[in-house]
Amino acid sequence: MRLIQFETPAAARHVGVIEGDLIQVVRNTRTMRELALAAIRNTRSLCDEVLARGLDATAHSYAQALADCRVLPPLDHDDPAHCLISGTGLTHLGSASTRDKMHQQKIDDSTALTDTARIFQWGIEGGRPPSGTAGVQPEWFYKGDGSIVVRPGQPFQSPAFAEDSGEEPELAGLYVIGDDGQPYRVGFAIGNEFSDHVMERRNYLYLAHSKLRNCSYGPELRVGELPAHLGGVSRIHRGDNLLWEKEFLSGEDNMCHSLENLEYHHFKYTQFLRPGDVHVHFFGTATLSFADQVKAAPGDVFEISLPEFGAPLRNGISVTPSAISPGEVKAL
Repeated sequence: MRLIQFETPAAARHVGVIEGDLIQVVRNTRTMRELALAAIRNTRSLCDEVLARGLDATAHSYAQALADCRVLPPLDHDDPAHCLISGTGLTHLGSASTRDKMHQQKIDDSTALTDTARIFQWGIEGGRPPSGTAGVQPEWFYKGDGSIVVRPGQPFQSPAFAEDSGEEPELAGLYVIGDDGQPYRVGFAIGNEFSDHVMERRNYLYLAHSKLRNCSYGPELRVGELPAHLGGVSRIHRGDNLLWEKEFLSGEDNMCHSLENLEYHHFKYTQFLRPGDVHVHFFGTATLSFADQVKAAPGDVFEISLPEFGAPLRNGISVTPSAISPGEVKAL
C-alpha cells in the first residue's frame, strides 16, 4: 500500500492511497499521525486501519498534486516541536571511503580520518548483532525539529552563511510514539538529508553544524518490510541539463548496521519516548555529488528515485538570509 498526505486545491488536508495516477482519499482522516495512533490503539496494522475506514469515491490526480506542490511529507506533527529529525552516518558499505574522500584535501585532518575508519570498522564488526541483542552504536546526529522539513517539490532554504548545499540520498524511517511510550515504525520514505559538506570537511567536529539544515522526505510512505537490496538514482538538474547522476544503494544487504540496531540506538534514550511524538530518522548514504567535486547551486534541482517507493523526491535550492546578524542577541 502506497500512502501520502496531501492538500486539495481548497487546502483541505487528507491522507490518500495511491492507485496508479489517482489519489483515493481515506475517509475521515486528516493526518498520517492520527491514522497511525488509531491503528496502535485498535491493535491492528496501518493497512488494516485504512481498510477499516474505507476510501471515498472521489479521486484526485496524483500528478497534478505533485505539480502543484500539494503533496506533504508523509508523516508530520501539527506542532513541529514534537517532530524530531535525526540520523546516523557511516552505516552503508562504502560510506567510510566517501567520507574520507570528502576530507582528503585537508592535510591536517588525520584525526578525523582515523575516527571515520574506526567507527566504520566497529560497524562492520558489530553493527549486525543477532536479533534482540544490542550491537555497536553508530554515529548519531541531531538535524532539527519539524520546522526544518520542506515538502516534496519545495526548494531547500540554504542559509546565507552556508558554504555548501549538498544532497544526501537516503532512506528515512518514520515513527510515532504510542500512548504507552513504545516506538512504532509507521513505514519508510525516500529522504534527502541536505547538508553543508564544505563546513564538515573543515573539521570533523563541525559535523553537528553541517547538519543543521532543511531536509525533505517522501512523497510516499512505504508500509511493511523493507527489501534487503535497494538500488536508486540520485541526480542534479541544472536548467534543462543533467549536471550529475549516480546510482546509490541501500537496504540491509548494502549496510554494515542492521535497521534493528540503528533503531535501538536511537530509541534507547528515554527522552525520545514521549507519547504522541513523531520521529524521522535518516539511515545514511554512501553516495554524494560533493565527493565527485560537484557543487550544487541555487536554482539546481535534486531528484532522488527508488522504484520501490513510487514517485521520486524532488527539491530545488534557494538562499535565505541569516536569521540574525552578529551582535543582535539582547541582554535582559
